[in-house]
Parts: sequence; C-alpha cells; structure tokens
Amino acid sequence: MTYDRYEPFRMSAVDADGGAAIYCEESGNPAGIPALWLHGGPGGSLGSGWYRTHFDPARYRLIGIDQRGTGKSRPAGGPTGEMDRQNTQQLIDDIEAVRRTLGIDAWVVTGISWGTTLALAYAQQHPQRVRALALMAVTTTSRSEVDWITEGVGRLFPAEWDEFERASQRRPGERVVDAYARLLASSDASTREAAATAWDRWENVHVSLDHPEIRNEGHVGPDRREEFARLVTHYWSNDAFMPGDNAILARLDRIQHIPTALVHGRRDISGPAVTAWQLHRGLPQSALTIVEGEGHGGPRQSAELTQALDRIAVRA
Repeated sequence: MTYDRYEPFRMSAVDADGGAAIYCEESGNPAGIPALWLHGGPGGSLGSGWYRTHFDPARYRLIGIDQRGTGKSRPAGGPTGEMDRQNTQQLIDDIEAVRRTLGIDAWVVTGISWGTTLALAYAQQHPQRVRALALMAVTTTSRSEVDWITEGVGRLFPAEWDEFERASQRRPGERVVDAYARLLASSDASTREAAATAWDRWENVHVSLDHPEIRNEGHVGPDRREEFARLVTHYWSNDAFMPGDNAILARLDRIQHIPTALVHGRRDISGPAVTAWQLHRGLPQSALTIVEGEGHGGPRQSAELTQALDRIAVRA
C-alpha cells in the first residue's frame, strides 16, 4: 500500500547556475530522513504530487524538484527555453544547489523512469551524498535503450511506428530520434508543432500494451507537448550526455556500496527488464523486484517502492 496524499509544508525556488531557479517543494516531517524525488521525462514535472504517496510523512523529509526547463522551474522549456545548459551534468549541479541550499548532508535519492537515470548519474558523481537509492521503472538512457524505444519497439506496433518514422522526415542514415531533435530545434513553429504532435502520439503508443484505447490520445497536454518533446529528444539524441565509458553501466563500481532498491514491470516494453537486471548484477547491495503483469509503472510497483522506502527508513 501507499500513503494518503499530503501537501507540502514549504515551496521555494532555489537559485542555480545561469540565473535558473529550481522549483522545490518539501513535504512530510521537517526533521525526518531527507529524501529526493526525481521525476520522469526528460521534460516531465512533479505534476499533481502523486509521488508523495510513496513516502511515510512521519519519517521522511521529502524534497521534490521540477528539473531545469520543466514545470515551475525557470527558465522554462519550449521553443524559447535555453538549451546550452540542458545536459545531465547541469541537472546534477542543480541537484547539488538544492542540497546545499536546504542544508542537507546526504539523502535517499529516488525516482521514476528518466528520474532513475538522473538518480544513478548523480550517485556516481556524488556517492558520499547518497544514503540509499530507490528506483522504479528503471532506465539508464543508453544508446541501445533509446534506439529500442524509438525504433526497435516498432516491431510490436508496426503501423503506428511507420507513421512515427515518416513524420520524422529523417535523412538517409539518420536515427529517428536525431531527426526529431532536429525538427524540434527548428525556427519554424509549424515544423516544431507537427514534430511534437507525432512524438507525443508515439510516446502514448509504446506504453499502451495494457490499454490500447489510449493510443490515439496525447501523452502530455498540448500546452506542454513541445516543451516535453524538445527536451526528451535533446537528451536522448545525445545519449543522455553520458556516452561510451561515461555510461551508467560502465561506472557501477562507484556506487556498489550504496543500498539500492530496483522495482520494474515485466511488461515494460518501453524499457525492458534487462536494464534493471544488468544494474542488479553490477550492484552487490541491490534488491530487484520484478512485478509481473505491469508495464512502465503501475500500482503494484508503487506499493513495492513504498515498501522499499519503509525498509530504508527503518535502517536509517
């Protein structure tokens, strides 16, 4: 089970590099175990606050942030948002700015989907600041994972992928994700709008295994569609700015001592369970829970993540 919804006790904007302001909300017990939640995307946000239901409000001081360029953080994303500071290293630096501003020495770092990639990258750079990791719908945003979600998974949805590929207008030898990143960086508003709409539709297709009726719906609202698509293609086309020897799976030795909970759905065709398994094999202090019958997130995975966080709180 998860916890009932509760509201933040403090909301603030933390100053970060380049004049950015990172939206931050604190919930739970101000004297509790510090924990950081990292949302999905890239280009997602804290949204309705659903993430709080995973944390015992009596035991955790929970910090949620909207990552640079998304949600309530500034500068905002979209066609006018700055992109020269949009990279994984900058997001890690933003997290450190939040930690220092809030006076936290070390925290439990948690997240979902892209948030798990960012959590792992942060832990590898600042292992002394991470008490434990708790991750759901696990990804590392490697090139092979991105190529799977943008091209390989089309074998399961061939008609929808054909439409998605044609809308990319890719050039000979160009990856689909690179073509979309190029279109979404266009100075022409209609080009960006068409690319964002096609990308948004595909995002909904590959998470629709259990709910085929949603395949023609949007993944995010039209007001955020371009912001989301531009950011996600920017990071994905650049291997999350961690190529080759800098990839997460190549640097697991840095975090092998950190207690880690991994929760993943067996039917997650967007991010197959092999990534979670590879992480588990490389992290001696990890526990992997595969939830049968669920895809990229779900209520049973949420319950498993909550139980893992409860166990972490007992040991802390």
